[in-house]
Formats: sequence, C-alpha cells, structure tokens
Amino acid sequence: MSWVLTIAGFAALIVLHEFGHFAVAKAVGMRVERFALFFPPLLFKVRRGETEYGIGAIPLGGYVRISGMNPHEELPPDVEPRAYFRQPPWKRIVVIAAGPAMNILVAFLILWGLYWANGTAQATSTVAKQGLAPPASAVLRPGDRIVAVDGHGGSPQTIHDAIARHRCAGTPRDGCVATTPARVTVRRAGRLLTFEIRPRYDATLGYTRLGFTFGTKTTPAGPLRAAHVSLDSMWRVTKGTVLAVGRIFNPQQRRQISGVVGTSKVLQQEIHYDATQALVVLAIISLSLAIVNLFPFLPLDGGHIFWAVAEKVRGRAIPFSVLERAGVVGFLLVILLFVIGLSNDIDRLRGSGFGPR
Repeated sequence: MSWVLTIAGFAALIVLHEFGHFAVAKAVGMRVERFALFFPPLLFKVRRGETEYGIGAIPLGGYVRISGMNPHEELPPDVEPRAYFRQPPWKRIVVIAAGPAMNILVAFLILWGLYWANGTAQATSTVAKQGLAPPASAVLRPGDRIVAVDGHGGSPQTIHDAIARHRCAGTPRDGCVATTPARVTVRRAGRLLTFEIRPRYDATLGYTRLGFTFGTKTTPAGPLRAAHVSLDSMWRVTKGTVLAVGRIFNPQQRRQISGVVGTSKVLQQEIHYDATQALVVLAIISLSLAIVNLFPFLPLDGGHIFWAVAEKVRGRAIPFSVLERAGVVGFLLVILLFVIGLSNDIDRLRGSGFGPR
C-alpha cells in the first residue's frame, strides 16, 4: 500500500508541475498540443478541444507539448501566431517558470498547513522512544538526556556534529562501524553516566549516527508564525539541494547523491511510519524538484528561462544551433546526475555504487 501512495505522491507532484506550464501557456494564448503524465509511449490518451491528454508508460516525469517549441517546426498558418517561439521572451519565461512555481507553492502550502495544524517542533536533548535502534539501543533508554558527546555539549545540532565526526576506515559503506567510539554522557534518574558507543555509517543520510532520535517540544503556531517557519524551512532545503547537486564534482561526497529509487524509498518508509512526516518529505521533494528544474541547463526549465533572458538582453533570437549544443551539454549533465543517483541507490541496496574505490 505504501508503494501505491508513493507513486501517487510523485504523480501528483508531476501533474501539478506540468499543470503550471499548461495553465499559464493557455492563459497567455499559446497552443498546447499535449498534456501527459509520464513519458511515451502513451498507454491512454483522450482529446479535449485542441489538447490531447495522456498517460505514458515510462514513469520518469511528465510533459506539456506546446506548438512551436522547435523554431524550425512547420505549423499551419492559423497556429503560427500562437507558437511558443513566436511569443515575446516574457511570455516564454512566465510559462516555463510556472512549473517550478507550482512546486514551490505546493511545498509551502503543505508545510504551512502542517505547522499551523500541529505547531512547530523544536528538538530537545532527550532521547525519544521512537527511532531508538542499534548501537544506541543497547545502552541508551528513552528519556535519557544527552549532556555531551566527546565533551561537546549544548544544542542537539552540536551533539549531532560531534557524533558525525567519527568516521569509518577508508571509503564509507552503509552500516560500517566508526574506527573510534563516541563518549556519550547522559543524565538518567539524576545520575550522570558515560558510555562508549561506536557510531555506524548511514549511507542514506550520508553520515555516521548512533541510532537514536531527539525528542521534540511542540509550540502552537498561528498562520503568520506557520508561514514564517515554512519559509525558513524552505530556505534551508533550497541551500541543501544546491549543495547536494554540487556534490557531483566532489568524489568523496558523490555517494551522498540520491536518485529516484532512494527518494521513493524514503517516502515509502515515511508513509508506512507517519503520514504527517510523509507529507513533510513530499513537500521537500516538491521544493527540490523546483530548485533542480531551475538550474540553467537545457532541457531543464531553468535552461529555457536562461536562454529567453539571453534573447531579451541580446535583442534578437538566439541561433537554434546554439540552443541545440547547449541542450546536448545540459542533457548529458542531467543524465550524469541521474546515473550517479541511481547507482548510489543500488549501492545502498546491494553494491558499491558510483564513487571512489
């Protein structure tokens, strides 16, 4: 059942993204030939007016086909004035930007609704009952208050960073044990206790951990407070997404890139565990989809926006041969990112992945 909901969640994000393109293209007078969920061949299609709606067989995305996206495309005289490349740059920019904008809006509405309904949660230094797993489960108990790790106390983030400093020997593998133990000091029933625990590497997260989660303290939030916290969370996700894409150029961090399989697995686990947390993950995926799509490489949305802006600044159309070459480079970068992410997902399941040996 969780797989069905996972696929439905991804499909909803794709449909909403493409609907953004579709609705704005229609609004500015462009002719939309096709609105499709997933890529061809089409398993199902139906025509309504001038637009064909369909569902494809390859579940890697979706697309909206607008007449005249290829400037060399031959079009009937009545369609020519409504063709994509016959429109001024500003119209093309708003049509292309509408897809990522829809994903950003969806992410905001999900987070805003959750924060308003449930309040804002702040991590405490107390060990939570849920999420306690090896190796921490052998010595820690729910309710223990983490005082320090290796002498570093303070906020949960400081404690997290102290644990993550412990590394496995050589190239990290999922589940490998750190070479040195972490000295964990806790307060339990009024007594200070110190344990030595060797963290384990979690390939999905990309760092070592002890196997416990911090408890949280919830504070009620009104609509304005919920909006502020939502925007702050989205900004942190945006920075994280940009940094994650940058890992493609760092051989040591390349293993942390996740693809479709890894992302869907995380969402599936969250759906099985907690519907609220699953919605948070879905919001993060929606925002990440928007950010990645805005990178200035064809065939991504950001690439189309970049070249439309370049045309506006230049004052005349960009030669199609330039767009073709830029499209090839961008396509290869997208494929490279996809292959690395997929390889790392397989690595986490059974192998060694795409990274330094």
